Amino acid sequence: MDLGLRGKAALVCASSKGLGRACAFALAGEGVNVTLVARGVEALEKTAAEIRAATGVVVTTVAADIVTAAGREAALQACPQPDILVNNAGGPPPGDFRNWDRDTWLAAIDANMLTPIELIKATVDGMIARKFGRIVNITSGAVKAPIDVLGLSNGARSGLTGFVAGLSRKTVAHNVTINNLLPGFFDTERMATVIGGQAKARNISFDAAMADRVATIPAGRIGHPEEFGAACAWLCSAQASYITGQNWLLDGGAYPGTF
Repeated sequence: MDLGLRGKAALVCASSKGLGRACAFALAGEGVNVTLVARGVEALEKTAAEIRAATGVVVTTVAADIVTAAGREAALQACPQPDILVNNAGGPPPGDFRNWDRDTWLAAIDANMLTPIELIKATVDGMIARKFGRIVNITSGAVKAPIDVLGLSNGARSGLTGFVAGLSRKTVAHNVTINNLLPGFFDTERMATVIGGQAKARNISFDAAMADRVATIPAGRIGHPEEFGAACAWLCSAQASYITGQNWLLDGGAYPGTF
C-alpha cells in the first residue's frame, strides 16, 4: 500500500533508539524526509547513517534534549514546517510515589505532557494552513492500564491524553489528525528499566520478572519495535485522515478490557 507520504517532512523526537527510531525508519521507508532529535550524538548519527543507507531519504540530525526550550528551538530550526510530528521522550523512572517530591512530579509533567504540547503549539497551525498534518504522541499502555511502579508516567501521560482529546476534534476538519500510540512491552531499553524496577520491588531476579510479564501477554512474547514503527507510519498516512483523538494500544492483547 502506498501511504501517500513520499516527499513529506517529519520531526521525530527521541529517535536514536527504541520506538522513536522504529518510527523514523518506518516513515523513511515510505519516502518521508526525517529530522531526528536525541541527546546522544553517537547513537543519533549511527541511526541517521543507517536510515540514509536503507532508504535514501534526507536525514537531518539534531543533538539536543527535546524537553528543554533550547532543544525544541533547535529541532524546529532544523525542521520548521513538519508535515508529521512524532512526540516522544524518555519516560520518568519507576518507583514508589512516597519518594517523589514536587520537583520530581514537575519533571515528569514537563517531559511527558508539556513538551509535546509545546511542539504541537509550534507546528499545528502550519499544518492547518497546508491542509495536511499528522501528529502522533508515543505515550504508554499504562494510560489504559496503570502500572503501579510507573505512577509518574501514569499521571503525566494521562494529562497529555486529555489535552489531545479536545484539540484533535478541532484540527481534523483541516486534514490534521492527532492520535496517541500506546505501547505495551516492546524490546527496548525502557522496557528493561521497567522490568528491572518491578524485579527490585518484588525482590526477584530480572529473568523471573520478565517471565512473569510475558505470561500476561496473550501473544506470548514482547513486541518488536518494527511493529510499532509500522503502526506509526500507517497512522500518519493519507488513508488515516478519518482517525483522530484515538489511543491505539499495541500490547499483544495484554489489556483485558472490552473498551
